[in-house]
Order: sequence, then C-alpha cells, then structure tokens
Amino acid sequence: MLVEIMKAILFGVVEGITEWLPISSTGHLILVEQFVKLKEVSPEFWGMFQVVIQLGAILAVVLLYWNKIWPITKDTKKGIKKTGILSYFNKEIMILWVKILVACIPAAVVGVFLDEVFEELFYNPFCIAFALIIFGIAFIVIENFNAKRKKKKLKETTNQITYQDAIIIGIFQLIAAIFPGTSRSGATIIGALLIGLSRPNAAEFTFYLAIPTMAGASLLKLVKFGFAFTGMELVILLVGMIVSFLVSVLVIKFLMNYIKKHDFKPFGYYRIVLGIIVLAYFCLVR
Repeated sequence: MLVEIMKAILFGVVEGITEWLPISSTGHLILVEQFVKLKEVSPEFWGMFQVVIQLGAILAVVLLYWNKIWPITKDTKKGIKKTGILSYFNKEIMILWVKILVACIPAAVVGVFLDEVFEELFYNPFCIAFALIIFGIAFIVIENFNAKRKKKKLKETTNQITYQDAIIIGIFQLIAAIFPGTSRSGATIIGALLIGLSRPNAAEFTFYLAIPTMAGASLLKLVKFGFAFTGMELVILLVGMIVSFLVSVLVIKFLMNYIKKHDFKPFGYYRIVLGIIVLAYFCLVR
C-alpha cells in the first residue's frame, strides 16, 4: 500500500508541474506510467485518474486568483452602482466568465462526442512525442516572430480579450484535447500569443480557462467510470489530487514571475529534446 501511495505522490508532483508549464501534463503522465505503474488499480481507473487528478491543480488556480474570478460582491467602491440582485455581481468578472465559456465550447463539444475515439487513436508514446516536438518548434518560431515584428501595444489584461480572441484560443485548446502531448496550456498560450496577448495575460487566461475545461472533463470521466472505487483507488486519487494542488501553487507562482522577464523558448527546446528521447526510446529500445 505504501509503495502505491508513493507512486500517487510522484504522479501528483508530475501533474502539478506539467499542468501549468506548457509541456503537457497528460503526455508526461502517460510517459511516466510506462516506467512506474500503479499495480493495485484497474485499467479503467488509470484512464480516469489521468484526468481527475487535474482537479487538484484547478483548486490551486481558484485559491491564487479568487479575487479575480469570483463574481459575487457587494463592494460599491468597485464601480457597481446598480441596486437589486445585479448589485451583487461584478460586471467585468461576469463578462470574463462568458468569454471563458465561449472559449470552452470547441473542446467541450468534441470531448463529449469523440473523447474515447481520440483516446484510442492518439494516446500512445509516438503521438505524444510528435506533439511534443511540433509544438516545441511552434513556441520557438512564434517567440522569434514576436521579437522581430513591429512593436505594438499588447493586450495586458483579460478585460482586453474579445469574444473573437476567446474563440481562437478555444480552437487552439481543441487541438490539445485531440492530441496528448500538445499541452492544453501550451496550445492556448500559443494561440493567445499569436493574437497579441502579453505573456502574463496569455498565461492568466489559460489558468482561468482550465477551471471549467478540466472540471468538465473530470466530471465526464467520473460519470463514465461510475464512481466505483476500491478503497486503494480512492486513496491513490485523493493523494494525487492533494499533491498536485500543493505543487501547482508553487509552479503557478514561479511561471508568472518567470515570464515577466523571459520568453517561452526554453520550454520549446525542452519539448523538442524530450520528444526526440521518447521517439528514440520506443523505436530503438522497446
């Protein structure tokens, strides 16, 4: 039992680090599972675990950004002058949530109807490796392009994100939903950078977008799984979620401080190197 819990801690650490850095959490979990396997769980549980463990990471975003995402307020100093029920809601935050939900539509529609199809087709080491490499190159190319193009005022806050921006970012998130190894955060950040969001704004909107996206995906997986946990499976899931929450808090703080002074190219190089290593391992060693 202790060994299995230690494995759950490892998966929680991997999830907490890779969910928010643009290097693919699902891809890393699948790859780690090639070497460290949970022995006292069913294959169905493992498929559910890879997704539901993300709930711990979501709670880290909720904790760190509560004041920016919770729309209910009675603070008239913030410009809310209406009376009645509307006086309890922050208009800017409500609009932000509408944009977030708009961005979720593409991935939500595809996830509900084609999740199992894509999982069967693309959830393997080779697809993960190619996705790691392709989007690693994309990060480098886009950062180089942004450095050379004419300087223009970037969108520095979420209030400047339009509904059209939200749809475009949502389409990039759809790519990540189809191809493991792409990275949900990586794909949405790339889309946001392309349409003129600053790095901190792109990352922040990606964090917010993760809340309904990952909560919905987790609920879908739990319903399909049927909540039929053994005692060991429930302990493993809870440990993984708690660890991913604690690690996520630290990683989110690190990333937001890092991108204020640096670009995303190091993550691109990391993805390319990792993708090559994965291809070499499964082509030559396995």
